[in-house]
Amino acid sequence: MEALIKWFVGLLPKKLQDIYYKYEEKWLYLVFGALTTLVSIVTKLIIFYAVPGNPKWENTCGVVVSWICAVTFAFFTNKKYVFKNETKTRSEFFKVFVSFYGARGATLVMEWLIFFICCDILDMNQTVITFASQVFIFIANYVLSKVFVFRNKKEEEQA
Repeated sequence: MEALIKWFVGLLPKKLQDIYYKYEEKWLYLVFGALTTLVSIVTKLIIFYAVPGNPKWENTCGVVVSWICAVTFAFFTNKKYVFKNETKTRSEFFKVFVSFYGARGATLVMEWLIFFICCDILDMNQTVITFASQVFIFIANYVLSKVFVFRNKKEEEQA
């Protein structure tokens, strides 16, 4: 994957390469965030169309399974490619893994609260809130990952 990224960046004009390398972490987060969204959508659609049964069960199952698949995909891609986090022991790995799921769980609750307040209480448009909330959640996920989950050793020693 790293070779593919370097190859693609190498195709860009020098000025764009400079911009990419200056903001590499943020670009990679954006790319893998888009892929995470794709994993979520595809997983949901597979559940919706491949699992016959009660539509309410399909919706719940689709949302839960797609969230687990998307968060797991995001964890491994963020750990390896975006934040370049290395863990040497199982204990370290599981600490980062649980922290990541906890942070994503927190933003899941934030998203639910946004929908509850904006759509259920204030009767705002669900489509508008869907897109607006995704921007907020995307930023919140990045900040939580950067600050709490994938902190490097130097940052931890300074804190």
